Amino acid sequence: MKRVEQHVIETTHPQCPARDEMALASKNLWNLANYQVRQSFVFQHTYLDTKTIFHRLKHTDAYQALPAKVANQVLVQGHEAWQAFFKAMEVYRAHPERFRGRPGLPKYLHKTRGRNLLVFEWGCIWKAELHVREIAVSQLGRIVETKRQPNSVRQVRIVPKAGHYVVEVLYQAEGKCAEGLDPDLFVALDPGVNILAALTSNTPGFVPRLVSGEPVKAVNQLYNKQREHRQKQLAKGKEPPFTSRRLDRITTKRNRRVMHYLHSASRRIIELLVAEGIGTLVLGKNPFWKTQVE
Repeated sequence: MKRVEQHVIETTHPQCPARDEMALASKNLWNLANYQVRQSFVFQHTYLDTKTIFHRLKHTDAYQALPAKVANQVLVQGHEAWQAFFKAMEVYRAHPERFRGRPGLPKYLHKTRGRNLLVFEWGCIWKAELHVREIAVSQLGRIVETKRQPNSVRQVRIVPKAGHYVVEVLYQAEGKCAEGLDPDLFVALDPGVNILAALTSNTPGFVPRLVSGEPVKAVNQLYNKQREHRQKQLAKGKEPPFTSRRLDRITTKRNRRVMHYLHSASRRIIELLVAEGIGTLVLGKNPFWKTQVE
């Protein structure tokens, strides 16, 4: 079972300029590869796969600005984006009513503000530092401390966010199966907004539970007020910008608080199922469940 350990790195970190420069180089390679594929697809009606793009770009400055394995991962990201576009087009042709518009081609990242994901495979991770519980990668050196065992680390990703970076350590963990669960006993979960989740079960004596969604709504309401206030201040300028560092900070804080509550709620639900000996969780598919949800 694969899990992810996340570390938030602020822009004030001493190594942030080096990571930012590398993420900018990743953006340059993404845009260059995407340009080659778009031109071939639009004008020649042929798709250039990863192998073809690699041979076209391997001698360019954009490709050589990154470690080879990291640059190859950027090309893989572009290939996956185009494959997702082709699959979306197949569904769009068969069922256009499911879409608000025609799926668009993979887009370019902004010339100056754009940053792209950095993926470091096992070959780019320094093995010696893993034994002292530190993550070090090609071209950047030591980037973060980890609690993972050396042999469990599989991949490291540096994800650019608004105002900070997130270092994700992908590691292998052994899954633990709870004992004494009956697969014939199930809990049905109904998601909502005011009531985040309503639980009922066929287990004799089971008391239905409600998970409140009010904390999430309160976080969103406060965020909307703060965002509105900040946007009014930005609009007073002669050429108002689209965003600001303060706006990015309150957005990041809101996202973290919501994610924390959702993770806590889901963990409590699983712990309840294990304590009751219930082996099945049923979450039905409702295409229009957000319409008039309560």
